[in-house]
Amino acid sequence: MTEDPATPDATADWGPFGRPLFDDPDSRALSRVGVVDVGSNSVRLVVFDGAARSPAYFYNEKIMCALGAGLSETGRLNPEGRKRALAALRRFQHLADGMGLPPLSVVATAAVRDAEDGPEFCADVLRETGLKIWVIDGQQEARLSAQGVLLGWPGSYGLVCDIGGSSMELAEIHDGEVGKRVTSSLGPLKLRDIKGGRRGRKAHIAEVMAELREEMGKQTDRLFLVGGSWRAIARIDMARRGYPLKVLHEYRMSAKDVRATLKYIEKRDIEELRAETGISNARMSLVPYAIDVLSRLVKTFKPKDIAVSSYGIREGLLYEQMPQRLRERDPLVEASRFAEAKDARIPGFGKTLYDFVIPLFSNGPHTKKRLIKAASLLHDVSWRAHPDYRAEVCFDNATRANLGGLKHSERVFLGLALLHRYRNKRQGTAFEYLYDLLDEKGQKEAEILGKAMRFGAMLMVSENGDIGKLKWQPRKKHLTLELPKASEALYGEVAEARLKSLCDTLEAELTVKIVG
Repeated sequence: MTEDPATPDATADWGPFGRPLFDDPDSRALSRVGVVDVGSNSVRLVVFDGAARSPAYFYNEKIMCALGAGLSETGRLNPEGRKRALAALRRFQHLADGMGLPPLSVVATAAVRDAEDGPEFCADVLRETGLKIWVIDGQQEARLSAQGVLLGWPGSYGLVCDIGGSSMELAEIHDGEVGKRVTSSLGPLKLRDIKGGRRGRKAHIAEVMAELREEMGKQTDRLFLVGGSWRAIARIDMARRGYPLKVLHEYRMSAKDVRATLKYIEKRDIEELRAETGISNARMSLVPYAIDVLSRLVKTFKPKDIAVSSYGIREGLLYEQMPQRLRERDPLVEASRFAEAKDARIPGFGKTLYDFVIPLFSNGPHTKKRLIKAASLLHDVSWRAHPDYRAEVCFDNATRANLGGLKHSERVFLGLALLHRYRNKRQGTAFEYLYDLLDEKGQKEAEILGKAMRFGAMLMVSENGDIGKLKWQPRKKHLTLELPKASEALYGEVAEARLKSLCDTLEAELTVKIVG
């Protein structure tokens, strides 16, 4: 992540994460951005508040229209799907007017671009709603999907695979840029029209995948999966594994998991599986086709690991409107800053608290420091919750929030740190079943961070107040608090007990110095 290039002293004043950008005009212009994705299977409206860099979903509605059903046979959009899509777009435009949004950005993908009556459908939509549809080709679709992934993972390397109803796109990403892109007809709605049953379908998939491999070359970094069918398969994989956290974004699978889930789907009754996982009928009907594609995709490209992305074309459209300096920012840190500015009692104290607690983790990697930064910014945003439940509310918000740039283990780290901000012990909560997603060392570090913030919050009187310094000598197991004379009165019985609790967790000796 880079500092704000317009602020020469960003590192000195704000550290490696730079000065907050969400109040800049370029960022504020992204508040309440509405986009519509007219896909082969569904039509969806998403209204983003994109000023915070990590997309906040102000409004999100999907209608399953199956515009692409039967397209391979007739060459035309599904008639019933056309009616439903037009009704959905009328509704979405009415909602946008009511929200006072700028003009909606509307994109249509494979079904509309391939159908002979696609232009006619677009003309109907323009006449009846005033919405102009941007019909994108496969290359553009691949680029937007890849940009959606970059919204959540800036600077990532890997292969993005976006599967829709009527097509499948691949795009490589590296250093925050989108590289080679290809499109194919490997969408489930088209695959179910392939002759020869499953054997014929699998042979067709293998043939097309080999061609894609020739075009894309070696792609052994991370595989990012974008699209509703992939998310449905991930839900089934979670059910198979008994996975505790039902958050699809950043859910990880391996090639072995894909093979096991393929067998699991083959053995299970589809209707029972649908009821168990909460997947819609329309989506579940496409899963048997999509899992065959995923199996061949993994076998062909051999990625080092697989990550599910909830971000795709719609998020890619938001990314398209972002200034470059906002694109480069850490989505977790920027979203946490935004939350602090909106909800904390003393906005700005998070920076002071971060500077106070970071000596305990001075040798930690950047990946850990960004979590500490986020926790410091979020430490006080849940103060309105009832005191008896505040710790659990913090944990629940952190682990289930719609945030980018967070692995599931990192969600638990952030949640535990914020939980310990409000209570000493993590045992006895409703969320213990999630703790094991983080190893014991990580749990201990989260506890140390939380207790350090719990003590630091006792010194919170102003945004930029001098609350002193912590000095940590890990080899000697010695912690020193240097407290300014002006803040001595804040170091009362409760503050002293909280500092002692931190020392007990560190197994450290304590020295308190009043300075100045």
